[in-house]
Amino acid sequence: MMEERNNDAEKLDEVMLPGFRFHPTDEELVGFYLKRKIQQRPLTIELIKQLDIYKFDPWDLPKLATTGEKEWYFYCPRDRKYRNSARPNRVTGAGFWKATGTDRPIYSSEGSKCIGLKKSLVFYKGRAAKGVKTDWMMHEFRLPSLTDS
Repeated sequence: MMEERNNDAEKLDEVMLPGFRFHPTDEELVGFYLKRKIQQRPLTIELIKQLDIYKFDPWDLPKLATTGEKEWYFYCPRDRKYRNSARPNRVTGAGFWKATGTDRPIYSSEGSKCIGLKKSLVFYKGRAAKGVKTDWMMHEFRLPSLTDS
């Protein structure tokens, strides 16, 4: 048992990579990381933590991330606002995330195939209609569904 713990400690030492910066492109995020997550093919190093980010306010998220200095990455299950609706629930304790603009397609560098979609969201303090816009911004990535053109 003690030998196993030593191996775990050695593995932990290997994970602490001096100078490592995690800065994936949009294509890498959806075409590699998100795709692997959905296929349940985990990496040996947890670079992106799974977390329901809507249970936290944006200023609490940096300390919960595995990597990142000014950008943080999370896998987050999509919560529904209503049981029979596709509309996502993006409300937190102190406010809500509001989508800005339309979903932008992410294309594979190998061709013109859309491999994912990117949505930009801004955090508003307070409740809808009376919310105050903040400087917090988030990009949501998802794989295209069969109904996406």
